[in-house]
Amino acid sequence: MPATLEVRCTNSACELDMAELHYTYDMPDDVGVQDFTCPYCGSGEELEEIVV
Repeated sequence: MPATLEVRCTNSACELDMAELHYTYDMPDDVGVQDFTCPYCGSGEELEEIVV
């Protein structure tokens, strides 16, 4: 099954509490949260992975 990545935005002005990214099998192994931006506010610096 392809990997998923749960992220949250820590920007205090952003309303996003969580987003889940679903990868395909073709996604490179070294792709991580640093390669994405918040889908709500557009910030890339304040996006962090949720580790359960």
